Amino acid sequence: MSTPRPAAVIVLAAGEGTRMRSATPKVLHRIGGQTLVGHAIRAARASGAEHVEVVVRHERDRVVEVVSALDPALVIADQDEVKGTGRAVECGLDALPADLTGTVLVTYGDVPLLAGETLVALTAAHTESGSAVSVVTAHLADPTGYGRIVRDDTGSVARIVEHKDASDDERALTEINSGIYAFDAALLREALARVGTDNAQGEKYLTDVVAIARESGRPVRAHVVDDLWQTEGVNDRVQLAALGRELNRRVCEQHMRAGVTIVDPATTWIDVDVSIGPDTTVLPGTQLLGATTIGADAVIGPEVTLTDTEVGDGAEVTRAVAHLAVIGAGATVGPYSYLRPGTRLGAKGKIGGFVETKNADIGDGAKVPHLTYAGDVTIGEGANIGAGTIFANYDGVDKHHSTIGKHAFVGSHTVVVSPVTVADGAYVAAGSALVGDVDPGQIAVARGRQRNVDGWVERARAGTRSAAAAAAAKAAATAAAEPTEDSPTTDDPTSAVEGDHP
Repeated sequence: MSTPRPAAVIVLAAGEGTRMRSATPKVLHRIGGQTLVGHAIRAARASGAEHVEVVVRHERDRVVEVVSALDPALVIADQDEVKGTGRAVECGLDALPADLTGTVLVTYGDVPLLAGETLVALTAAHTESGSAVSVVTAHLADPTGYGRIVRDDTGSVARIVEHKDASDDERALTEINSGIYAFDAALLREALARVGTDNAQGEKYLTDVVAIARESGRPVRAHVVDDLWQTEGVNDRVQLAALGRELNRRVCEQHMRAGVTIVDPATTWIDVDVSIGPDTTVLPGTQLLGATTIGADAVIGPEVTLTDTEVGDGAEVTRAVAHLAVIGAGATVGPYSYLRPGTRLGAKGKIGGFVETKNADIGDGAKVPHLTYAGDVTIGEGANIGAGTIFANYDGVDKHHSTIGKHAFVGSHTVVVSPVTVADGAYVAAGSALVGDVDPGQIAVARGRQRNVDGWVERARAGTRSAAAAAAAKAAATAAAEPTEDSPTTDDPTSAVEGDHP
């Protein structure tokens, strides 16, 4: 028998979230590389629902822009001025087909650890039990602030009472309402039409649907979950950080169970969309962000941050930052390298210490070992770029591109003034300021001939320590060159004979 699917999932994301103390809507804050509401949408999609809807109000346009980019097929519903979760769901139903039947799930845009598997299980249990309402519950040691589940003598849910409206006995209950529900669609429409705002908050409570279902003789059941984190919402920055840590712990554990070695999960942060191949080792202080993909048997870290970066099998990246870059199989990067967008390093290539690259295509086996800026350049297979080389790609108005050929050699401390082409197998002498092309097999020497000017320090820097040091060195050299009394001279006719015939 096939697993039942919900007819719709309504994600409530209309709240302001004042306790976040933020200009950013609460549901757009991020953990694990995704917005809070993005996590909720993913879980909703995983349920297999025919319709997934987000109800919005606060900063409506900003929220709609983000969620529509994530999932263009979403249904968007607007909550009006009437407050409360009941009204939000009612507005959501109005935006869905009027003849909708079956199970409607209600979740929240600030509950990021809720899993799609939980929604699937909730739908199945709700359908099989024939319940009108199923509510996800959990037992908390400290349930302060949560609505309480009040059961009847048979163990069914009698009612849900909000914390502010609860009696002392009801506040002593530890089973809490997560706010996540499965409803029969017809019952939900009918009950919401009867829900009022006569309560401490003056809001239209969704929990009142439970009482109405009970009054109608319809069964209401609790769907208890042991994983309390799936019911936790974000109300402030402290909770945001706590849920972020827990999500990261789960992501790291998932990768480790799949064959990845993470030496210190406590200092390793991995976004939910990152993929890592088996036998890769991730060292402490590493952040793998966005849509980063890492192959098998690689070594990443320590102290590496990769964002939307592709790393091939067997590559090693140490103390480096990369964004929108590609690092080939068996290549090495670092330490202290910065790979900016558009960097492509070929198989077994090298980007070494204190190197910055941008829009650089570096061929297989090519090396940019140290102290170099390589921007807007193509470097051919097997080429070598000497230490301290700068590709001067910007003339103050436009960017220009240079090309270094296969197995070419650029000497240390060279400035390549783009656009320049150094052909295959060509050389550039160290210290050159290259402004023209170099043909295959040529060596370019683009530097002035050395000229030593005698006496310049004594004249231009008189009275300085440099001048004193130079004078002392000259005096010592002069003294060393003067003959002594015992030294033979060319005036002695016997010295040459004695020298030739010992």
